[in-house]
Amino acid sequence: MRWEPDRAAQSLPYKPPSFLTGLGRGIMNRCPVCGDGKVFRGFLKVVPECAVCHAPLGQLRADDAPPYVVIFLVGHLLVPVVFWVERAYEPPMWLHMAVWLPLFAVLCTLLLRPVKGGVVGYMIRMGFLEREEEPDGGREARTAPRAAVKEDGRG
Repeated sequence: MRWEPDRAAQSLPYKPPSFLTGLGRGIMNRCPVCGDGKVFRGFLKVVPECAVCHAPLGQLRADDAPPYVVIFLVGHLLVPVVFWVERAYEPPMWLHMAVWLPLFAVLCTLLLRPVKGGVVGYMIRMGFLEREEEPDGGREARTAPRAAVKEDGRG
């Protein structure tokens, strides 16, 4: 017998937005699904669910994607300017550090929240919802082989 994946369509309590709509709403700190609720309750803390449409935004784990995107964008914006200034004016290194380091830090901080909102919008469109697992279901299976090895005395 050959294994087949479960292809039953999962019914969602909301209709996912289009790619650009979800991305734009997320960037503007609006719920990607309805466009009315807020995505964040703090600077970067995602709300558990939308207050208006109850979309499970808290299950979306953006994690490392927003910082990577921000570093990519800010680097591509400022590094050519840094090289141009160095080539044209040859300022001392202390001046480079006094100007560029704070500018990089400020731009990265300002872009992080809108980019994370955009990533949340992208993730809800693509269906990247974190599924809750049973509390002990996966843990018992992982610890059983270790216990057998220790009882044998080989480990």
